[in-house]
Amino acid sequence: MFIKNPLLNYFIFVILFFAFELTNNSTLEGKADMSNTNINEVATFGSGCFWCTEAVFEKLNGVESVISGYSGGTKNDPTYEEICTGETGHAEVTQISFDPTIISFTELLEVFWKTHDPTTLNRQGSDVGTQYRSAIFYHNDEQKRLSDEYKNKLTEAKVFEDKIVTEITKFEKFYSAENYHQDYYEQNKNQPYCSFVITPKVEKFKEVFKDKLK
Repeated sequence: MFIKNPLLNYFIFVILFFAFELTNNSTLEGKADMSNTNINEVATFGSGCFWCTEAVFEKLNGVESVISGYSGGTKNDPTYEEICTGETGHAEVTQISFDPTIISFTELLEVFWKTHDPTTLNRQGSDVGTQYRSAIFYHNDEQKRLSDEYKNKLTEAKVFEDKIVTEITKFEKFYSAENYHQDYYEQNKNQPYCSFVITPKVEKFKEVFKDKLK
């Protein structure tokens, strides 16, 4: 990630997070469901290779499931080979089912922004192509509002040297990726890409977000 001062930006992220949480709590005050039934919510993020993002989000307390797949394209039921051509318009995404009484959408956004580079267009590291674009596919107006606000605050605070290019788009369809992509990191930790790319990212994530882990 291209940031000017990692320590300073860490505190900026913390300040922004608590500001959003206070705002969100105030907005939702008095609107809580009076029943005792907790209904999971869904978030859909694109932040590069889904092998990496799945390995991160599934470790968060309150996250019930993470499924790797494809969103944002034009072809029905695309295959991995098809989306890799860049011709279907899909992004590699993770669809996250979470319990909002344990972890909020804003907390998921914090992890999203911190665990990839939102300033590189159609690229994350050595992975290049529109399928690797930074994207938030919002499921309701509240997710859109929070996503736009967080992006705007990061831009105003100049956390990143370069312009944030994250796409914030209404969710339409999600197609689950092939079975061999699911839990890829957990099942292939000794594979070179996992060892040299994903493992360092996961270890850094676990250190930064140790208070949010399962």
